Amino acid sequence: MVSFSRPIQSASFSVGGFAGAWLGALTSLLGPGCVPRERSEESSVVAAPSPAPAAAVAEPTPAPPQAVAVAEPGPSAVDPALTAVFSDDFNRTGAEATGLGPHWRATSPAWSLSEGRLCGENARNHPVWLARRLPKNAVIEFQASSASNDGDIKAEFWGDGRSSASGQSYTDATSYLTVFGGWKNSFHVLARIDEHAPNRQEIKLVPGGADFIRSTVVPHQVYQFQVERRDGHTVKWLVDDMEILTYRDAEPLAGPGHEHFGFNDWQARLCFDNLRVTPLQD
Repeated sequence: MVSFSRPIQSASFSVGGFAGAWLGALTSLLGPGCVPRERSEESSVVAAPSPAPAAAVAEPTPAPPQAVAVAEPGPSAVDPALTAVFSDDFNRTGAEATGLGPHWRATSPAWSLSEGRLCGENARNHPVWLARRLPKNAVIEFQASSASNDGDIKAEFWGDGRSSASGQSYTDATSYLTVFGGWKNSFHVLARIDEHAPNRQEIKLVPGGADFIRSTVVPHQVYQFQVERRDGHTVKWLVDDMEILTYRDAEPLAGPGHEHFGFNDWQARLCFDNLRVTPLQD
């Protein structure tokens, strides 16, 4: 690329006679406006791109995941109440093929649809909420898997349907939280509001243990989750029909601000499928 860092200066000539006088007059009339400016980069010579190696073979481009738009956290009180069974298998076709649709509210772009599942990675406690209001008593069922040795499958129950973590630690949830293989596959946890609370229900895990309830999460294994509340205050959590933990709450989370279900994630790649929510009579 050729460029000049300063204007071109006129060379000195000794011009005699009439030609010299005529040239001086012309220069005086034209003035400094005729001095050339710096040459723009656009006029420079551009090097041709290097050819691709002869042995290179183009790889097929995989289909990208279907991105989920982040919704504005509007008032969740306007969400319809669930009065009948709700289900979602996350298979989208036609006009809905590019997103989760009106039943969901994502608080992070980390969520996407992939191969008929809802997946998230590095959401850092920014959940995707079901935009339907739960009654006080309900049964929530779904399938879940983790692609990481860390496990860390997380979901929220009876939350506000719009909020997410405001800091590094999730101490300001609005819900009950289940964490399957949390803290790098060290604990199963059922907590209220604060997943680090000293009164959380927890099970210490044993790597490779024969007891399913105390075993660590196996990467890519699909687990069947069920969380239910039938009496207004006892939250029971089962995985593959095995009772994991139970939380009996003297001040149960229910009513405005505690009527929503959500999938959540910290860092591990998680995928969820085949959600079914069955409302029960209070």
